[in-house]
Amino acid sequence: MTAPLTLISHHLCPYVQRAAITLAEKGVRFERVYIDLANKPDWFLKISPLGKVPLLRIPRDGGEAILFESTVICEYLEETQPGVKLHPADPLTRARHRGWMEFGSAILSDLWIYETTQDAEVLETKRGVLNTKFATVEAELGDDPYFASADFSLVDAVFAPIFRYFDVFDTISDMGIFDKMPRVTAWRKALAARASVKAAVTEDYPERLMAFLEKHEAALLRSRRAAA
Repeated sequence: MTAPLTLISHHLCPYVQRAAITLAEKGVRFERVYIDLANKPDWFLKISPLGKVPLLRIPRDGGEAILFESTVICEYLEETQPGVKLHPADPLTRARHRGWMEFGSAILSDLWIYETTQDAEVLETKRGVLNTKFATVEAELGDDPYFASADFSLVDAVFAPIFRYFDVFDTISDMGIFDKMPRVTAWRKALAARASVKAAVTEDYPERLMAFLEKHEAALLRSRRAAA
C-alpha cells in the first residue's frame, strides 16, 4: 500500500484547515503531525522555506517531496487526486473561483488583527472592514447551499475555517458583522454541518482559540466583559 500523505499542521491555523478539508473531500488518505509554532522544531525549519504551516509531505521515489502554501497544496490535490472535482470545469469560472479564494485570504488577514488587537478602536475599525467584505460576498452568493452551486468547491474550503472563528467569537459578543446577510448566514450554516469541515480541527478547537485570545489579551474579550 502506498504510504499516506502527511499534513504538517497547527491546531488553530485556518490555512491548515483548508488543506485538511480538501484532502477529506478528495477522499485522500493522510496523516497529521502537529507542531508548536511558538517553538518550531529544527526538522520543520529545514523543510519549510517560510517557516509556516501547512506543509504537505508526499512520498516519492524512496524519498519525499514537500509542498508549502495552502493554495498550492489544494491546487495540487485537485490536479492529481481522484474523487470529486472541487474546481469548475469552465476556465473563466475557475479563474473567478481562484479570485474569491484570494478574497478569503484577505479576510483572514483582517481577522488576524481583529482577534489579536488590544485596542478597542482598532477592533471596531476591523469589525467595519469585515462587515464590508462579507457584504461583498453576500452580493455574490445565490440561493445554493454552497458558494456557487449545490456542489462543494475550493472556495468553500477556504471560507469554512473563516466562519469557524465566528462560531467562537459569537460566544463572546455579538458584533453584528453578519447582520442583514441571510445568504452568508445560510452558507456559514451549511459549511459548519459538512463532515470534512467538522473533521478539520480537533474537538478542543474552541478552548484552544479562547486560550489564544487570552494570551494576546484581545480587545475582543474585553467586549464580552463590558457587556457582562
